[in-house]
Amino acid sequence: MLDDRKTAILAAVVQEYIATAQPVGSGSVARTPSIQVSSATVRSELAVLEQEGFLVQPHTSAGRIPTDKGYRYFVDNLATPGRLDRTSQRQVGEFFSAAHGRLEEMLHQTSNLLADLTHSAAVVVGPRAEAVEVKKIQLVGLSDLAATVVVVLANGSVEHVTLDLEDGDDDIRLATASAHLSSQLDGEVLGRLSELSPSGDPGVDRLSNAALERMRTIAAADHVYTGGVSEVARAFDAVEVVRSVLHTLEQQFVVVSLVSDIVNRGMSVAIGIEHGVEPLSACSVVVAPVVVDGEHVGSVGVLGPTRMNYPQALATVDVVSEQLGHRIEDG
Repeated sequence: MLDDRKTAILAAVVQEYIATAQPVGSGSVARTPSIQVSSATVRSELAVLEQEGFLVQPHTSAGRIPTDKGYRYFVDNLATPGRLDRTSQRQVGEFFSAAHGRLEEMLHQTSNLLADLTHSAAVVVGPRAEAVEVKKIQLVGLSDLAATVVVVLANGSVEHVTLDLEDGDDDIRLATASAHLSSQLDGEVLGRLSELSPSGDPGVDRLSNAALERMRTIAAADHVYTGGVSEVARAFDAVEVVRSVLHTLEQQFVVVSLVSDIVNRGMSVAIGIEHGVEPLSACSVVVAPVVVDGEHVGSVGVLGPTRMNYPQALATVDVVSEQLGHRIEDG
């Protein structure tokens, strides 16, 4: 643990660097109201903080900037989640009060809301279909060769997948298979149903089982929505860093694994390489789980440079995750 003076000086450096993105000098720190010591004393303490790995001096004549270790100490010991300002609180409340329609659209809009509030890239991982009750299922013919399986879930999301047809799979058989699937699946959780009961018609059973297997395939997939990716591009000067970050954010599996791993480790903030994704080593991620009926069904998070405003990001992610959980629970 750092003593009180070093802690105050480190906090001053972190806060100013977050605000300005410029190396922080001893004179600037000494002018901070909470620092009641001379510039010479500040210089001495900055040198110690640098030796201990909390700060780094990018150039000999420049001031200091925080390292990942410095940010971690700041987050763990100094940065408690703040309160959203009234304007942001009102914006979040109005958004979820007006959110209606398909779950997918709401999740996408939630990612844009998070990005707008934090000026960072935002990630929303929605509930998997396999963990949600089925409200309605129907087979709809597209042609003589294909049909669409449409499933409406209790949380408002709609899943659909194409199914190949065989000779004899006419509209009557499709309607019969729809009725059979409805009798088996309505009110059931898709991921918990091991098999369908026989209908007595081999053609209907084949269609029904094929539809169920196709639905299981997409029901196990994660739903990921990102917003504010352009904010990341503006946050970095190095073109290679921007290119690497943007490329990584396009990889859905990496994004889901990143967010899930942080939540599963019981963390709310991962700084730099702590999250284990090398192309995002210049970034921090702030996440919170989305909880419905006591179960973790998804996550929300923001990703930005390590100099992000952690108190504001923590507060925003907490409020949005809580409101999103309530909205999904209300259907």
